[in-house]
Amino acid sequence: MAKRQLYIKRYLITGLLTFVPLWLTWMVFKFVFGLLSEVSAPLVAGFVSLLGSTWPTTGKLLGQPWLISLLAFVITVVSLYLVGFAANFVIGRRLIDGMESLIERIPIVHSIYGGTKKLMSVLQNKPSGTQRVVLINFPSPEMKSIGFVTRVFRDAGGRDLAAVYVPTTPNPTGGYLEIIPVEQLTATDWSIDQAMAFLLSAGAVGADVLPFTAQWNSPVGNDLRH
Repeated sequence: MAKRQLYIKRYLITGLLTFVPLWLTWMVFKFVFGLLSEVSAPLVAGFVSLLGSTWPTTGKLLGQPWLISLLAFVITVVSLYLVGFAANFVIGRRLIDGMESLIERIPIVHSIYGGTKKLMSVLQNKPSGTQRVVLINFPSPEMKSIGFVTRVFRDAGGRDLAAVYVPTTPNPTGGYLEIIPVEQLTATDWSIDQAMAFLLSAGAVGADVLPFTAQWNSPVGNDLRH
């Protein structure tokens, strides 16, 4: 009887360890799928409605919510690919520049767009001679959180400060912005990809020894300021 209970406990733990990575992967995929499908969903729904007015049977078949979401997801992914493809050519670059010029004239929108674009650029381009991924004392001095340095600047007294984005897990699109003195940052040797894998897996994916050094070694004036 005790041996049978031991087997049940072991199998439950094995099943849990097998299920959790699959569940986390599904949650991340579901979030990305939903985010991308929402972009084109109104367009697909309008097209299906128009199609249904002419061919009711076809419109009813394509009007399934899951099919609309799937088609919207595919359209968004293809559109993103085409935008990236066009951005590598002169005509596409001019169209994007024209759109950005129009956005710059809209009071609130240009601030949101400019800040988001700069953040994506900061996270995409690896700076030279500095660390992007750091550990900070958050939410308390006894705890550490992973953060991404987005900018280094000085206050009125000349003290070096860093703007650090602290993402949540397993959904890194939400988080906190912390202004922290540079000397309180703990630099790591992690890349953006390694840190994101650690966050998305809730800490399950990562090295057994945290690869961080004792102090921040990047002075103000590096390319984080640009």
